[in-house]
Amino acid sequence: MHGHGGYDSDFSDDEQVGESNKRKKRTIEDDLLLKKPFQKEKHGKVAHKQVAAELLDREEARNRRFHLIAMDAYQRHTKFVNDYILYYGGKKEDFRRLGENDKTDMDVIRENHRFLWNEEDEMDMNWEKRLAKKYYDKLFKEYCIADLSRYKENKFGFRWRVEKEVISGKGQFFCGNKCCDKKEDLKSWEVNFGYIEHGEKRNALVKLRLCKECSFKLNFHHRRKEVKSKKRKDKTKKDEESSHKKSRLSSAEETSKKKDKGHSSSKKSESCVNRNSDEEGTSDSELWKGPLPETDEKSQEEEFDDYFQDLFL
Repeated sequence: MHGHGGYDSDFSDDEQVGESNKRKKRTIEDDLLLKKPFQKEKHGKVAHKQVAAELLDREEARNRRFHLIAMDAYQRHTKFVNDYILYYGGKKEDFRRLGENDKTDMDVIRENHRFLWNEEDEMDMNWEKRLAKKYYDKLFKEYCIADLSRYKENKFGFRWRVEKEVISGKGQFFCGNKCCDKKEDLKSWEVNFGYIEHGEKRNALVKLRLCKECSFKLNFHHRRKEVKSKKRKDKTKKDEESSHKKSRLSSAEETSKKKDKGHSSSKKSESCVNRNSDEEGTSDSELWKGPLPETDEKSQEEEFDDYFQDLFL
């Protein structure tokens, strides 16, 4: 009576399960055959544990990289040292850095700086000398700034001017002594500066602008050469020539007065005077036109004009 009345056989369920398993195997094999090398694996709605772990690792690595980039070199170094001590053990004293041999850019420039660079100095150039040479090229080497604090010992310090000092006029329109800012009675001096640099003795001709007090300090032991402009030199020469001619005329007049007693002597004196007047010519007329030109020092505006004329020539 089996098969009637809604009853099935005992082996019907097993047959259905076997068929479904066969279908699954076929689909898996087909998927493996049709799978491309760059194709990602298919997962269900819930993320697989492996995928979740990879995403977490990727996110942590991104955060760690971001924090490392945000740190500077020293903070990064301390972090690595702390991580090493945390995992492998040890003491922080073993990793402490000694700062005895540390140097800044200014230390390197001080060690390799030169007052004047020659062709021989530029033969073997390392990065330290190149840095000092770049600093030297930015200096203004027309006038110097002087240190006259040890003038009684005949010891002076000179250095070139920086851009700020050139803009403010320090060393040219103000006194060149580093402790003095006077504007009045400035004089230009030319000094032969002898100095020892890197074990070598050198000389350099240096120009200074100093006030009266500071120029006295500069010339305390022996007088230096004063530099004057060409116009002033021409004026002084003309003044000397005019004074010399005046003395000639006065001597000629005195002789003429003495010899006025005799007619013969008066004629001779007149002829001498006429000769002198013919030789001197227009210079006498120019001399007696008015007072002598005054040889006063230039004002600050005139000094500015002369300076800018020299620059644009």
